[in-house]
Amino acid sequence: MNPKETGKNYDALASWWLEQMKDSTYGVAALERVLTFVESGRHALDVGCDCEGRFIRILQARGFHCTGLDISEAMVSLAAQRYPDADFEVGDICAWPLPRQYDVITAWDSTFHLPLESHEPVLLKLCNGLSKNGVILFTCGGGEHRGDVQGEFGGKRFEYSSLGVPEFIRLLWRGGCAVQHLERDQHPLNHVYIVARKME
Repeated sequence: MNPKETGKNYDALASWWLEQMKDSTYGVAALERVLTFVESGRHALDVGCDCEGRFIRILQARGFHCTGLDISEAMVSLAAQRYPDADFEVGDICAWPLPRQYDVITAWDSTFHLPLESHEPVLLKLCNGLSKNGVILFTCGGGEHRGDVQGEFGGKRFEYSSLGVPEFIRLLWRGGCAVQHLERDQHPLNHVYIVARKME
């Protein structure tokens, strides 16, 4: 499970993905739920922002200054053309140092590409990157146990991994965040999204 290979695969799919996701509302209901927990805020980070940028569009409309991070250079290039008022970075969240704290951090269908051993340090990094009362949204495999799987998407092979929902909850608590909402949103698919808030 190599982030650089993941980035190359998404590079090859970027233009096709943009056509597929135009006007998509995928994940938007979860983001709207996140925003009900945000008391105030001006800075948002979207990890694995892809090229379509619907999360960035919604957050900008709510007054957030947005930063998008993606491992795919092609995805970032297309997103930057669509949202010139946002900041974009090409990078691996495992190594990318967060330049500031954020009021909202989203990682929709992105961090589940990480190697198993990277989940803990990355999630704790994101928790530490939240401002007081900041909110994080991320997706994961919905099982109880750690493991990894492979799958095909757009003719490319991708790898996915999860620590298991109970471990993610423990890590959030360790990172000073309390779960506000957890939902298996694509039944019967094994897909869960978690919303957690940084405690005072």
